[in-house]
Amino acid sequence: MTDMPPRALSWLKTEWPLYFNAATAIAFLEGGEYLLDDLSHPVRFAFALTWVVLVVLFSAFAVVRHAEHLAARLGEPLGTLILTLAVTGIEVMIIVATMSTGNGSPTLARDAMFAIVMIVLNGLVGLTLLIGGLRYHEQDYNLQGASAFLAVILPLAVIGLVLPSFTQSAPDQAFSPIQAGVWAVISVALYAVFLGIQNVRHRAYFQSSVADEATEAAGLTSAREGSFAIAYHTVLLIVYMVLLVLLSKQIAVPIDFTIRILGAPVALAGFLVAVLVLSPEAMSAVRAAFANDLQRSVNILLGSALATIGLTIPAVLAFGLLTKRNIILGLEPIDMTMLALTLLQSTMTFSSSRTNVLLGAVHLLLFSVYLLLIFQR
Repeated sequence: MTDMPPRALSWLKTEWPLYFNAATAIAFLEGGEYLLDDLSHPVRFAFALTWVVLVVLFSAFAVVRHAEHLAARLGEPLGTLILTLAVTGIEVMIIVATMSTGNGSPTLARDAMFAIVMIVLNGLVGLTLLIGGLRYHEQDYNLQGASAFLAVILPLAVIGLVLPSFTQSAPDQAFSPIQAGVWAVISVALYAVFLGIQNVRHRAYFQSSVADEATEAAGLTSAREGSFAIAYHTVLLIVYMVLLVLLSKQIAVPIDFTIRILGAPVALAGFLVAVLVLSPEAMSAVRAAFANDLQRSVNILLGSALATIGLTIPAVLAFGLLTKRNIILGLEPIDMTMLALTLLQSTMTFSSSRTNVLLGAVHLLLFSVYLLLIFQR
């Protein structure tokens, strides 16, 4: 090891999760059924749950780390978009894997996506605004960008999570196959239009005036470093994503077992999936708020909520159509109320280009009510 070049030695230290995760993936591919076959013993269950959760988190944080390196070189908003799409890919993989395991609750996707919207638009938005308000009194962001996010989030959220409760073409609170297919195509198409606005036609909407100089400097640095760094981080991001694909089904087993043994509400499974998926992105948003870069926090959080509604719903609907599974998306009346209140409050919060502590406290209040309603209806 001492004869290795410093750069190689640094790489080995930095990418240590790669070895651990690759070894775990091989172990589960070879003997996954035995390792997770009987979780009734408390010690074995605790070990399996801790092991799988840590491996998934290591991979997720590694994906975000490499996405952030790409963001620093590519600038905003393209860099944040890479982070958002990477996390959305993780979200879809874990949701689909969990739905394919055990009882395969038809409401899991709905509960997970609703949980992500509540965690992002209330918990994380509230936390970042509170941190920024306490540290800097007021923070600035580009109002046009936030308005563009919300203009797409509102109709997609209502049509995707509320409308199925009132349609009559399918039983329960689901879309019919024709409705699901049409809605998946329309949702993806609208998201593609948004990406065109965000990354081509109106990039300035998603950049703060302070960030413009930093983005330009990052671009010059990236040009000097050449394309090697971008290729390096892109390859490793893909490698960690592949490991997550291989391991996503394993995390579903202990989550499903936990819900069944504890007799916990089914919605708790969706919440746990959401927390697992959002943990790396949450750290990125909070760090940006600490650094007085609220624009990046807004891009990350609102972009995450939009990707969940605009991409995860079509992906889950496609999964349901291909596997002939019943996917229940329509929310219950009490959850519809919380969603409507959250969307209304978000519109009011992002109606001014300056934020403060009060706005953060209001969103955290809504988040605490959501947590209460998981266990006590």
